[in-house]
Amino acid sequence: MRSKLPRTFAVMQLVLVVGFGACGPAKAGSQPAPVQVGVQVLLRDSLGLVRGKRVGLITNQTGVFRAADGRIVSDIDTLYHHPDVDLVALFSPEHGIRGTARGGASIAGATDSATGLPIHSLYGATRVPTPEMLAAIDVLLFDIQDIGTRYYTYVWTMAHAMEAAARDSIPFVVLDRPDPIGGTLVQGNVQDTAHLSFVGLYLVPMRHGMTAGELAGLLNDAYGIGARLDVVPMQGWKRSEWYDDTGLAWVAPSPNMPSLESATHYPGTCLFEGTNLSVGRGTDRAFQQIGAPWLDNQAIKADMNALGLPGVRFEAVEFTPAHPGDDKYDGQPVRGIRLITTDRSAYDPTTAAVALLVDIQRRQGDRLAWRASHFDRLAGNGRLRTMVQAGATVAAITAPWAGQLAAFRKLRQQYLLYP
Repeated sequence: MRSKLPRTFAVMQLVLVVGFGACGPAKAGSQPAPVQVGVQVLLRDSLGLVRGKRVGLITNQTGVFRAADGRIVSDIDTLYHHPDVDLVALFSPEHGIRGTARGGASIAGATDSATGLPIHSLYGATRVPTPEMLAAIDVLLFDIQDIGTRYYTYVWTMAHAMEAAARDSIPFVVLDRPDPIGGTLVQGNVQDTAHLSFVGLYLVPMRHGMTAGELAGLLNDAYGIGARLDVVPMQGWKRSEWYDDTGLAWVAPSPNMPSLESATHYPGTCLFEGTNLSVGRGTDRAFQQIGAPWLDNQAIKADMNALGLPGVRFEAVEFTPAHPGDDKYDGQPVRGIRLITTDRSAYDPTTAAVALLVDIQRRQGDRLAWRASHFDRLAGNGRLRTMVQAGATVAAITAPWAGQLAAFRKLRQQYLLYP
């Protein structure tokens, strides 16, 4: 694997096949046209990237788009039956190609029942496409909906596939999709180099504010992957837009990402996966709430609301996980805290999560337990956990973040594709 430290040179190859914001401003009283995702632009304007070539496609259940007749259709079916495309292999990320496997479960290779194509798993025996997997492929496409958070593994599947494409001199094409939690806010910390992993393979913040295509450009150039990269951008998406501004239908990217509200809190609440608190897996509000049977949720709710954190309020709730997949409190009533967004443009879920950890440690540190290696992998360092355990304040814990974020914002600026 190539170095994951930034380079200051190399030119990223991008094919910008449409003008950004081409839909223009909506007329008074009209609804803006839905965003067109990268696969739609590929089919309309950029088939030259795949015409006459044997195509591999990395995708899952989110690889869909709205056809001209209004139907929601899949990339797999569309590309397989397209007369100018020779789709020869599929590649699946975590959760499988249908997105139904629980988090962390190993995925086996298979055959697609509809097309007969081989499905190579990139979340099983290997996470990097092997030379054998790519031997019959001339170009590799990536089309999966990310959620804009470092811990989510889909962009790291993309990164490993880019590394393999560079290794084997195969062109790599990202069919871009929105960052569902918007492209303006950059929050949290940047991990230490000693804590790079498949929930943070390269140095990016907890919330990076980039689309998969933009992030691919940064990884390819600044971190030296060196693939022959093309990004087919969306038409009509603006950085300020969240997923519910796009006119696109929400397709759950994974079993416990049921809604945009869950994705909004995920950059913070995912940290609780490394503790003995539930994150609401096995409920319809996964990552919108955290809790445990022993939690003093009324006191913690009061403490948290008294902080006056912008853009969020806290409610004391009860929930009962059903087959949660993380072995936390299955079938047991849980006393929880639900996070409710009041102004998403002002809300920092990463700071809110640290504040929750600090308060729970202060009130019930004897009950709070840590899955230390997993927490540190998510946090990107051991410092966050040890400072919480030592009774540090939120301000002290997050103090280094501002400098890290400023450096990342400066780095990412040249790779942003949308206004």
